[in-house]
Amino acid sequence: MTPPAKLSEIWVFLAQSPLLWLSLTLLAYLGALWLHRRSGANPAVNPVLVSVVVIVGVLLATRTPYDTYFEGAKFVHFLIGPATVALAVPLYGQLGRLRRLWLPIGVALLVGSVAAIVSAIGIAWALGGSHELLMSLAPKSATMPIAMGVAEKIGGLPSLAAVAAAVAGISGAIMATGLLNLLRIKEPAVRGFAVGMAAHGIGTARAIQVNETAGAFSALALGLNGIATALLVPLLIRLAGFF
Repeated sequence: MTPPAKLSEIWVFLAQSPLLWLSLTLLAYLGALWLHRRSGANPAVNPVLVSVVVIVGVLLATRTPYDTYFEGAKFVHFLIGPATVALAVPLYGQLGRLRRLWLPIGVALLVGSVAAIVSAIGIAWALGGSHELLMSLAPKSATMPIAMGVAEKIGGLPSLAAVAAAVAGISGAIMATGLLNLLRIKEPAVRGFAVGMAAHGIGTARAIQVNETAGAFSALALGLNGIATALLVPLLIRLAGFF
């Protein structure tokens, strides 16, 4: 038997092991994190973006179905829940400020959530997007599980909603620092809340790396915007006549 055939057999054997895809996920992220640090924490070298590109490249090169990959990497998916709950830890330290700022937080939440939904639907509609596309993009600024659930209920595609949420999170994490600096917004709480509203979990992970207060308010925005999006999307699309 020729060496290429042997290599092919070895790959077929390894590809059936869940450990392979879990290892790939962890190694891709660790490599992306190392690259991010080597770049001086450049927002453009976002660890999530880099690791996603690497993993997608490997799956395409090996013609591996996503379901096969997910069987191995689902343990990482399971950890999303505990990681999200853990975001309440830094938030607990800000309870005193939250009580004083409940009104501006409420106004910012309402305005930000409505703006995210209306802009997503409006731009897609202006560019000729289908009804299914519009409904998939409407909840993009909520965290991924909520975005997928809302999209499914209103006639969108959960898979497309997941991609839209991921793109919103990654692009928000990349652009947030530069944009907030351009707008001369210095207060960590305000910066964090804005990042959490626009870029949910991925943006919150970035905010925590930068500043503890920003991370706490980003986590708050992530949770509140998820609830607001689930409530406002059906209401707004009914008012607009899309549903």
